[in-house]
Amino acid sequence: MQNSLVAPVGILGFGVEGQSTFNYLVRTGIKDIVVMDKNPISLPAVPAGVNVKTFDGEGYLDGLKDCVTVVRSAGVYPMSKELFQFQMNGGLMTSQIQLFLEQTKSKKTVGVTGTLGKGSTVSMISHILNAVGTANEIGGNFGVPALDLLETETSDRISILELSSFQLMTLSVSPDVAVVLRVSTEHLDWHKSVEEYRDAKANLVRWQKRDGACVFLKDAAPTVKIASESPAKTKYAVALADGPSNGEGDAVIDGATLTIDGEKLFLSDCKVRGIYQLENMAAATLACKALGIRVADAFTALKTYDTLPFRMEFKGEKGGIEFFNDSYATRPDATIAATASMNRPFALILGGSEKNADFTELSKILVTERPNLKRIALIGATAERMLESLAQAGLDTAKIAAKIFPTLEEAFQDSLSIGKGGIVIMSPACASFGLFKNYKERGKAFDKLVEAV
Repeated sequence: MQNSLVAPVGILGFGVEGQSTFNYLVRTGIKDIVVMDKNPISLPAVPAGVNVKTFDGEGYLDGLKDCVTVVRSAGVYPMSKELFQFQMNGGLMTSQIQLFLEQTKSKKTVGVTGTLGKGSTVSMISHILNAVGTANEIGGNFGVPALDLLETETSDRISILELSSFQLMTLSVSPDVAVVLRVSTEHLDWHKSVEEYRDAKANLVRWQKRDGACVFLKDAAPTVKIASESPAKTKYAVALADGPSNGEGDAVIDGATLTIDGEKLFLSDCKVRGIYQLENMAAATLACKALGIRVADAFTALKTYDTLPFRMEFKGEKGGIEFFNDSYATRPDATIAATASMNRPFALILGGSEKNADFTELSKILVTERPNLKRIALIGATAERMLESLAQAGLDTAKIAAKIFPTLEEAFQDSLSIGKGGIVIMSPACASFGLFKNYKERGKAFDKLVEAV
C-alpha cells in the first residue's frame, strides 16, 4: 500500500489512535516521523532506518516546525492558533478517518454519527451483515482505529465506522452510506458552540456522492438539517407514528412496532430492551437496505441481537426484581430514553461526575412523565445539584423517595426496597469520574452488586 503523505509526518496526540497512526506510517514507508503529545511519550520499538523526534509537555506543539504533514488524533482540537498558523505556512493537516476514506478498497463504507446510539447502531449493522454472510469490520470510535482496518482489508468487505464530532470536524470526504441519529448537544467543553458541534457532524454527509445513501430521523430537527446537506440521491427517513411527521417515512415506529416495506418487527420478539432501540434498529435496517440486504432478513437477524454491555443491559431477575445496567448513559437525554421503557415500578440510580449538564428537562420528565418511578438514589458530585433540580421540577417525596448516598453500594441497597415486581436501573445521566475510572468500571461494579443479591 502506497502512502501519499509528504514527510516529515507529525502525529498529533499519541494515545491509542496516535499509536495506530505510527504503525500505519511505519508499514507504509514513512521514514521521518514527529510525535507530539502533551503527556509523556512512550515510543514502541522503532525500526531501523526510521527517524523519530518527540515533543511532549507544554511545548509539544513546537514539533509542528519540523513537519510538512500532520495527522491529527481525534481528541486534539483542530482550530488552535498553532495549527492554523501551521496550515497558513503551507503545512498539511489530515486525520485517520480522512486517510482511511481516501485509501479504502472496501466494497462499501458506512458511517454512523449522532449524540446517542452510535455504538448500538454500528453493532446492529454488523450483526445483520454477519447473519446474511457479508464480510464486514467495525472501526473508528468503536472497534479498532480506522487505519488498522486497512491492514486486513479485502475488496468484498463492508467497513462500518462509528464517527464522533471530533473525528468528523475536519473531514472532507464522506462514506457511501451515512447514518445520522439523534443529534442534541454534547462536548461543549471541547467544541466552541452547539453550531460548531452540529456542523462537524454534517461532514458525515456533506461530501457524499450522488449514488450514496443517507439515513436520518425525520422527527429530530437537528438531524433533518444535517441530512439536508447530503447530495446523495437516496435518502431514507425514520418516522415516529406520533411524531411531527405523522409516521410518513421509509421506516415507521408505532409504539413498540417497527414497519419497513410492509415488514414488521415487534420489540417483544427481540432480546434488547428499551423502546428507544427501535430507532437504532430502524436506522441499521435502512443502512443495510442501502447495501442490498432484504428487510425481512435484517429483521430476522435483529431478533437475535444482544445489546452492548452497559447500554440498557438486562442483568436478569432476582427475588422478583429486574435489573438493568445502563452505565453508558452519561448524558441526561440517554437517561430520559432509558426510563421511557420502564413498565413496572422502578428505582433509579442517578448521578456521577460534574460536566455542568443541564438537568432541567430530565428532572421535569422524571417527576411528571414517569408514573412508575418510585425511588431515586443519587450519587457522585452531581447528586446535590440533581436533587435541587428535581425539587424545582416539583418532586413529591411522598410519591418518589429521593436521597443522596456516598457510594454506589449504598445507593444499590436502598434501591432494592423497590421490592418484588419492581425494577432497579442504573442510568446515571452523568460521567463516572470521581467514584469510578470510567463508565465500564462503574458498570462492572453494578454487575457485581447484582450478582451478590
